[in-house]
Parts: sequence; structure tokens; C-alpha cells
Amino acid sequence: MRSDEREPGSAARPAPPRGGRPLGRRRFLGYVLAAPTLVTAAEIVAAPPAGAATPPSEGAAVEIPSPEITELVDLNDVMTLAALPTSALITVEVHQDGTVSFALPRAEVGQGITTSTAMLIAEEMDVPVDRVRVTLADARPELLFNQLTGASNTTISTYTPIRVAAAVARQRLLLAAAGRLGAPVGDLTLKAGVVTGPGGSRVGIGDLSAPAAALRTERVSVELKATDEFTVVGRPHNRVDALAAVTGRKRFTMDLDVPDALPTMVCRPPTINGRPGEVANLAEVRAMPGVTDVVTVSTGVAVRARTFGRCIDAVRALRVAWRPGTAEGKSDATVLRELRSAEPPMGLPPLTPSVEGEFTFHFRSNSALETNCAIADVRSDRAEIWASLKSPVVAQETLAVKLGLPVGSVRVHVTEGGGSFGRKLFFDAALEAAEVSKKIGKPVRLMWHRADDSRQGRTHPMARSRVRIDHLGPTVLGYKQRHTGVATDLGHGLGELLTSVAAQLPIGDATFAQTFFQLSQSMPYRFGANSRLLNEVDKGFNTGSMRNVYSPDVTCARELMVDKLAAKLGRDPYEFRRDVLQDDRARAVLEAVAEAGKWGRAMPAGTAQGIALHTEYHSANAVLVEIDCRPETVNRPVRDGVAGPRVTRAVVAVDVGLTVNPRGLEAQMLGCLMDGIALTLTSSLHLRDGYFLEASWDNYFYTRQWNAPPEVEVIVMPDTTGKPGGAGELGVAASMAAVACAYGRATGTMPTSFPVNHGTLSFEPKPTVPPVPASPTDGLDHVR
Repeated sequence: MRSDEREPGSAARPAPPRGGRPLGRRRFLGYVLAAPTLVTAAEIVAAPPAGAATPPSEGAAVEIPSPEITELVDLNDVMTLAALPTSALITVEVHQDGTVSFALPRAEVGQGITTSTAMLIAEEMDVPVDRVRVTLADARPELLFNQLTGASNTTISTYTPIRVAAAVARQRLLLAAAGRLGAPVGDLTLKAGVVTGPGGSRVGIGDLSAPAAALRTERVSVELKATDEFTVVGRPHNRVDALAAVTGRKRFTMDLDVPDALPTMVCRPPTINGRPGEVANLAEVRAMPGVTDVVTVSTGVAVRARTFGRCIDAVRALRVAWRPGTAEGKSDATVLRELRSAEPPMGLPPLTPSVEGEFTFHFRSNSALETNCAIADVRSDRAEIWASLKSPVVAQETLAVKLGLPVGSVRVHVTEGGGSFGRKLFFDAALEAAEVSKKIGKPVRLMWHRADDSRQGRTHPMARSRVRIDHLGPTVLGYKQRHTGVATDLGHGLGELLTSVAAQLPIGDATFAQTFFQLSQSMPYRFGANSRLLNEVDKGFNTGSMRNVYSPDVTCARELMVDKLAAKLGRDPYEFRRDVLQDDRARAVLEAVAEAGKWGRAMPAGTAQGIALHTEYHSANAVLVEIDCRPETVNRPVRDGVAGPRVTRAVVAVDVGLTVNPRGLEAQMLGCLMDGIALTLTSSLHLRDGYFLEASWDNYFYTRQWNAPPEVEVIVMPDTTGKPGGAGELGVAASMAAVACAYGRATGTMPTSFPVNHGTLSFEPKPTVPPVPASPTDGLDHVR
């Protein structure tokens, strides 16, 4: 695959914002903290929320506006607001070896935020990126909501605080250099980590670290660089951890050297959230080679052994009497009936023409590439935990309660994670590891089996979405969407965050989930009176905030209905969208993919183009795909069974305002595209008798090489706002919707159940007892 190579034009030269204020310098307050070497922090004053959206362009066919809560405040604004009070606790430190360090209070799980953070510091301090060391901060309770990673918020909320702290450091270094070189600050230049004075005199920032330090904490004022002065931000940059990742030197949780933390696994129930009863052969398993401990815990029976292979052998040997789980006897069909019965009414029948549709979205796995894991060392008076955690403060508080220890006695280390997609907002592995360690009195290195992830891990809830669009001729009068789903678990800290600012939100007395839903969904089109409602039922499943949470399902349903309305009106789907868009940035990304993807070109029968749009968190994204649904393509054999439809080409255009790292943004969009293809065509969990049939990646059909598009183009739009918008989740919804729209046009039938292949079970389910499938011994298919 390839991505767009127009790097200089895409983000290297920021364009002035459309209709916005000039991108000049602004002054901010910061601190120089008392320390032996230079340590600086930021003080940030909250800016007022953004005003109304861009007015409709002239000549638009539809004139009725669609007022939106998210035009006043969205979920990302709320998270940024909640993080502001503790911004001064995030510090930049300059060391005597000339390096700069920063402990990022967020979780790096592959999205590249350590790279973009290093770029921000390098930009403001005029030091090389490779001399900036970004690590992950341990759980810091004093940071409150400033240590929650999610909703594409990291760069938005840390962008200014990091820059202010770096600018304070730069200012102090120049002041110290002025004394060292005997020259006014105005005659000095700082470049590549070296201060140069008149006559070529030079001094490195490492030599200035101690002289620039403060004996007492001081409040200072600094001026940030204007965006048109950027030389690092906006330029493509390789990941700072790329070499370590490709050479195997990157250290994840399971790579850490914690003394005596032996491999540990858990024998889990055959049904979701079942509980262990009597163990028939406990003594026998304890006597197995390499096994050190076997104990019953709340989630199953834990085995600690010399190797993970010995753990698997012991887990498979255990004979446990299991008590019923929280989804006992349930199946896809029973949950679907439950959702139908809970659907709120659409209201009175329309008095004007309308189009309507109903869509079903099945359970999907929220497993990351790295299996769920944690290391725990729990003693009588203290505990130490290592795990990839996106909500470490809440994890620390919860662990303290579970262990009966003061919060200050529980130390939580945040490790880099091998993927997340929302999964690592939950810390169930850390809780489980702590419980096992406390019970046996020894350190444990807990790892879930792939089957554990699929069958007992977090899932994207099954949901149904109903849409009705009322119109009078070409004018859309109203849009209604009623989204009903299995309850999404928001117990990872976001609920507390929403509570902390609830009085300032325009959402009334809503639940956490309803608040999240309303603040994360947007309507980019002028569709008159716009109404979206969420209803959730059934808390018996382990659900999570899977990448983009509600947006892929909600947007997919909406965009399919936009196609349906366009067809009814005799309009081209792209032209209709372009004419009813409310925002110039959204229109620009839509036009970009239509032009680059040659929208409307002649294609063979059974193939088609699809186009879709999604806006969120001050960003806009459009996707155009081409799909091949011809019988000879769909029915061709591949290793994983029958191939099915294939996306053959994709064009993605993305506007996140100011792009910090275009190369990182392109990677994000590629990942979002693969997610969208999977959600539409292949990826789902099949629920039967209280458990999911899938047991690993071999039978959970995420996008494979054979159905990934061989041609991909990513277009990063020029800077439109002068500040970053959300990026990490942005591309999933439009990608899913574009593939669905293309599938409908290629087959002549609008898809209404997702993924489209869910009705065909193309694999033989692995048994649930023993709970862990046999390990392959020779790598051949017959042991899979």
C-alpha cells in the first residue's frame, strides 16, 4: 500500500484558518520549579468554547440548519476542560547531558503520542527530536483527570501545556547563556540544543541546565512560537520508537525484568463471567512439573509456574465445577430480541415523504494485538503493579480498595502497550494479577490466553440503529436516529470525569452513557430538526469503549440512509452530500476524496464506489472506496475460508486542523481504514449458549491481507485552525460507512446487518472445556 507523498504541501506549510484570526504569537504563564537542574511547567487558562459552526455556503440546495450540542461543547472539550486545573503539574526537565525529558501522563499504545510529544518539545526548545526522551508517567492521583487516555484527546489537551513548559525552559536557558557568554539575550540564538552568541561563542543546553535552574519556584510569562515559524511540527517524522519496535528491543509489560514474577495464567469459565466452584483435582495440578501455586480467585483458578507452557498445561488439566455466568443461555437471537423490545418509538408518523431504515450491528471483539497482561507484587503493607493502563489513577484507586491498602501504598507503573483500541481503558488484568499475588504472597506475571481475550474479554456491544429522514422535495425537514444497544461499560474513569463537569454541560439530567453519546456524535448535514437518542440494556456483558465507541455504527447507519435519500431524489450521492454539508472543512475533505478517487468513473457490474463523511472533535474525515463483489471474487478460496467482497482501492482525506506529525496521522488513517473494512465485512463475535464461539485471531476475521486494498491514498489537508483536532479514532466511522455504501451500490441491496458475513459461520468452534485450546506443536493448520 502507499500513502500520499505530497508532504510539503499537505502539512509542512500551514495555511491561514478560513475566517479565523491570524496565527500570531500569544503569551502564557508558566513556572520554573525549584530543582538542581532546569525543570519547568505550564499554567493554562481555559479558553472559551468554540462558537457556531461555519454558515452554509451560497447556493446550497437545502437551507434548514441542524443545531448541534457538539457545536457548543463536545466530549473532547470536556476532557480538555477537566485536564486544565492540573496542567501545571506536567513538567519538562533539561539534563546536564544535553537531553530533555518529559513524563507523559498518557498511555502510548501504538498511536505515536510519544513521537508527537517529542516533536512539540523539540519545536519550542529548538533541540533535535532525538534528544527528547518521552517516558510514561506512573499513576499520579494529583493529576485527577489529566491522566486519562481516550477520545482522541491527548494531543488536543497537552498541546499548549507542553509547549508552554518547553518555552519556559528555552527562555531560562537563554537567560543563563546570557550570563555565561556575557551578551544580551537578544543577541543569542538557540538552535539544535546549542546557544550561540556574538563572535561565534557557544554553549550547550546541558552546560546551562544547572545555572538555569531555580532555587525557588518562580512564575514567569512566555511567548509561544507562531505556527508559521514551525520547523518540526507539521513535518513528517519517523516514530521515535520505530527502531526499537522493529528490532525487538521495545519493552512491553511481559518484557519487564521484575524479580520472582513468574508466569501466571487463569483457568476461566466456559460462559461469560461464570464463577469457579469446586476444583476436583487441585492437589494433582499443584504437583505437575514446574507449577508453584494453584489458587482459586474471583475470576477462575490461577496457576503460577516456571514457564507459560507449564501454565497452559496446568490450566488445561484443571477440572472445575463452574457456576452460571451473567449471560447464561443467551445467544445472538435472544439479545437481538431484547434490543428490539427496548427500542424507543420514532414518534408520530411523518406528514411528509420520508426514508427509513433499520440496522443491526453484532458483537465485535475489543482485543488488542497484545493479550491482556499485568505484573503484580503485592505484600502485606504495599503493592506494585506494572501494566499498560489508559486510566491509571482510577486503576490505582480501585486496586487500593481491592487490596485494603492506602492509595499511597499502591504504586502503579504505566508501560507501553501493544495496541488498545479502547481495551486498555480497563484494568481487569491488573486487578486479577493483584488478587492472585495477594493470595499466594508472591509476584506474578499474569498473561491472558488468546481464547480468554476473545471469550471473556471486552466486546463492542451488539446494537440496533433506526433512522428516519423526513423531506419535502429536495429539502430535508428532520432527521431522527434511535440507537439501542447492550450497555457500554464506562466504569474506567470517564464517568467520573463527566460528573466533575456535569453542571457546565448542556445535556440536562442524562446518564453517563447518554452524555457520552450526545457529546461524541455530530450531524455534518443541514438536515433540519436533528434528534438522536440512545437506549442501553443488559449489563451482563463485558463491553468496552472500542475505538470510536458509538460513532462507527451511528455514522454507518446515517450514511447509508443519506445514500438512500439521494437515490430517492435522483441525486448523485457525492453531490448531494456536498450540497447539504454545513462546514467548509467537511466539504473540502469530501471534495478531495472525490477528485483523487475519480468519483463517478465507469466500473464493471458487481463493483462500485462508496463515499462517506464523519466529523468529530474539531476534525473532519472523508473516505472513498471501491469494492469488488463479483461472484468470482467473493467465492475464491483463501486460507481462512471463502474470501468474500474485497475493497480494492481507498482514498482517505483528513483535516485535523494543525497536524503535528503527518506521517503519524497517515498511519492512524490506515489503521482506521482497516478497522472500517473489518467492521463492515468480516469481524464479529458469535454468541451461543452464554459464550462467544471465536477463540483467537484465526477465527475472528479482522481484515486480512487478501481483503486489504492494494491501493490506498491518504491526503492530509493543510492547517485550517492553527491547533490540533482529534485524530486517533477519526477515520473508523467514515471508513466503515464508505465500505457499506459501496457494498450496497455494488450488490444493488443496501446492507442492514453488520458485518455482512455474520450469518455464515466459516469455522469449527474450539471447545470451551478445557478453556484453553491445545497449543500448536508443528505450526500446521491441522492443530489450529
